[in-house]
Amino acid sequence: MIRLAGNALLVAILASWPAGAGAQVTPAQPVKPAPGPPPSPTGQSSRCIFQIDNVDRQGAVNETPSGTNYFAGGNVRLRCRGTRIAMQSDSVAAYGGNVVQFIGNVKYRDSTISMDADNGTYYKNGERWEARGRVTTRNLSTGSSLAGPSLDYFRVVKGIRDTVEMFATGRPKINYVPTDSAAGKGEPYLIVGDRVRFKGDDRIWAGGKVTIDRSDFAARSDSMRLDTGRGSDGVLIGGEPVLHGLGPDSFRITGKRIDLKLASREIDHLLARGSAHVISRDLDLVADTIALHLQARKLEQTFAWGDPAHSLASSSAYAMRAESLAIDSPGQRLREVRGFGTAWLGGTVDSLSKDRDWMRGDTIVAQFVSADSAGKPRAVLSRIEARALAQSYHVDPNLVSPLRPSINYSRGDVIVVTMLPPATGGVERVDVRGRVDGVQLEAPTDSAPSAPDTTGKPRTGRQR
Repeated sequence: MIRLAGNALLVAILASWPAGAGAQVTPAQPVKPAPGPPPSPTGQSSRCIFQIDNVDRQGAVNETPSGTNYFAGGNVRLRCRGTRIAMQSDSVAAYGGNVVQFIGNVKYRDSTISMDADNGTYYKNGERWEARGRVTTRNLSTGSSLAGPSLDYFRVVKGIRDTVEMFATGRPKINYVPTDSAAGKGEPYLIVGDRVRFKGDDRIWAGGKVTIDRSDFAARSDSMRLDTGRGSDGVLIGGEPVLHGLGPDSFRITGKRIDLKLASREIDHLLARGSAHVISRDLDLVADTIALHLQARKLEQTFAWGDPAHSLASSSAYAMRAESLAIDSPGQRLREVRGFGTAWLGGTVDSLSKDRDWMRGDTIVAQFVSADSAGKPRAVLSRIEARALAQSYHVDPNLVSPLRPSINYSRGDVIVVTMLPPATGGVERVDVRGRVDGVQLEAPTDSAPSAPDTTGKPRTGRQR
């Protein structure tokens, strides 16, 4: 091993790494660098030719059968000639011009990113930079940042890659700032996953217990993809993905897969597939597939379908089942539910008779109005219309004999039920149109059923 001090090390390195070797080191002084190609517009698209700007302490040269190795310590500062790339660390070890290790208080800077780490390694093959141990990065264009234990960085190099790529492991924390073509920035996403991949400024993949949090939603899945650029979409998959819409009008959507569409850096569509389930203030919806449309971070429309399973929407006051459902909720206030294909709507189950009102038809439209309940708005049925082979079943309570209510069954082409105002409750009017028939069943007023026997003793005589 040969030990050299100060700039003597630089001269030795310059003499030993031939021109065109890809990762060369040249001193800022006293040797003048050979002229090279002009810098690219980004200042970093050419192969790195190292130029050492400072070494405070000793350097050493070690000749080996596989090549010449160089070592330097004390505030080592290097840069890639003709670019805006600069590196700094306590110590540097270069092996054969192919691998350069940076040890202690490592700093990396180029035209797109700033990066700090405990240690770093540059690989000539592939123009790859590895950062390890307390890694922090910041995208200088978008403001996105990352903190974690491990990051591989692949910069833009002509003839190798045209887009920046990064890979991080060890469950890094990412503050991901979405941007658009007009350089507009949206609210950041806080993303955490076991492993993360970036491509450019607007595409990210994550795997392993992924969490995504923002002021308007929180999502969980095993894997995710997010494109806030040209694609404007994303997906959550694996591990029973779930997305919670946050705020006073919250909702929850689950499925085997959840697809996202973005508009102006905001989520405006969600599509859950495979055992989909949505819960909001006004409804509980299950179906094979559920699609949500959002506007201004509020749930505006919901669609549910899937064959062969029927879609089911329910609340404390009603349940609707159909082959497909469409739900309007402007401002996240339930306004209308439409069921298509073998549609059925049932009311509240009576606690005594265990029976309920219901309607059937090829199509059912249920309309709602808002009513106040304990200071909170709630959706109340105001009108129901069944079309095509329409049927209705209505139970009127019998005060004399609660177990024998009056029953009305009607059929027609169209049946319309109009409800009384929410403060009153109940049915105001029933209209049956087209081919009409039906039956009304009334229990005799003097035929109250016998009280059930609770003694356990055998009865004698004839029983009715």
